[in-house]
Amino acid sequence: MNNMRFLAAAIATLPLMASAAAQAEKTKMQEDIHVVAPALEKYTQERLLGEVWKRPGLSARDRSIVTLAALIARNQTIEMAFYLNRALDDGVKPAEISEIITHLAFYSGWANAMSAAAVTKDVFAAREIGAEQLPAASPELLPLDEAAEAQRAARVEQQFGAVAPGVVQYTTDALFRDLWLRPDLAPRDRSLVTVSALIATGQVAQISYHLNRAMDNGLTQAQAAEVLTHLAFYVGWPNVFSALPVAKEVFEKRPH
Repeated sequence: MNNMRFLAAAIATLPLMASAAAQAEKTKMQEDIHVVAPALEKYTQERLLGEVWKRPGLSARDRSIVTLAALIARNQTIEMAFYLNRALDDGVKPAEISEIITHLAFYSGWANAMSAAAVTKDVFAAREIGAEQLPAASPELLPLDEAAEAQRAARVEQQFGAVAPGVVQYTTDALFRDLWLRPDLAPRDRSLVTVSALIATGQVAQISYHLNRAMDNGLTQAQAAEVLTHLAFYVGWPNVFSALPVAKEVFEKRPH
């Protein structure tokens, strides 16, 4: 009985420990900013954390996913532990974080994903997140929309098959017939990660296709607009303003 009580008490303290970890990261970040740029600290506390994160157009969970995607895509690891803890507190599951990192290996490069994995390992260890909470390496995949995928593959083959057949093959086999069908990150969230990473890295040419795909997967126009607003603070106004004309065209062309 005593062992059961001890176990129950230990489990009950886990959320408090998690929040303490996030608070410790936040405090360190505040101290670092304060000694260098007091105005930046003021904007961070009042405008970013105090205002942007509380805007109603996007849930805290979505904002955490968007922020992690941007940090991973840009290989910005200094703040990553803080935002990993915040994401877990906001309801992003360990399996989903694992899938975000895996997904972004393809969309922002292996080295960026490896850097994120190193930071995440320490966060998971501190929160006692084990292998049983992570996705299988080879799970049963989600159903494939054969018609849509055949159309996409034919279009890419026609455009680039003679230029880089290996890229075209892996795009089909590794990305759209495997990675995008992994079940531990919902298609909408996978699209949210992809669009955020593309905006974060200035990959304007790819945004139109993936923003349309995101909206087909359930992201609303209002949410997409709020993603752009959120990302302005994390990836800079120039990257967002480069994406705005593409988003405007996508919004105008979609049926209302």
